Amino acid sequence: MNRRLVPTPSGPDVVAHDHPHHTCEEAPEDTMTGSTTGSSDEVRWLTATEQQAWRAYLRGQRLLEAALDRDLQEFGVSLPEYEIISMLSEQPGQRLRMSELAGLVVQSRSRLTHTATRLERRGWVARQPVPDDGRGVELLLTAHGLEMLTELAPRHVRSVREHWLDYLDDDLVRSLAQAMARVRDANHPPSGVTSEAAEHRSAQGAP
Repeated sequence: MNRRLVPTPSGPDVVAHDHPHHTCEEAPEDTMTGSTTGSSDEVRWLTATEQQAWRAYLRGQRLLEAALDRDLQEFGVSLPEYEIISMLSEQPGQRLRMSELAGLVVQSRSRLTHTATRLERRGWVARQPVPDDGRGVELLLTAHGLEMLTELAPRHVRSVREHWLDYLDDDLVRSLAQAMARVRDANHPPSGVTSEAAEHRSAQGAP
């Protein structure tokens, strides 16, 4: 396939220790001297700019996922379910070990198992033993699952544009891609063939 089937400025840098809205992100401050209590070597408190960016990211990411999920729910599909069948469509043979898939979609093994069970009941995926590995299990995207993915993809792409891309220009998209790639690689380095295959297909505009 040739389409990618797709996911108040804060106050001063520090606040008074007894401020009712004090959070763990802000540095407690001596109200008389303006100096922060404790050693700056112990905690690197967020500046006003950093905290504004952090809070905006958290809220924006949650609102975006909720909006994308809501649009898919109209078709009886959740965002995590869509992501699983989309990721499977990018793999060689449209199949992948459950353990690797869990890392790819950032879900616990138990949560992935529950989600896979729901998809399996619909006939969209099938679990099979990994060849030459008595304990390994892989998840396979079925023909019916691929058919459903193809039907859902146009709506999901419109949803991604409506709730995300339409608010960003090309420069912001490139900057965001670079920033989140750094965060992704720092917290979960690419795992060999699987990540390379996904990025290769992504570069080609694959689902």
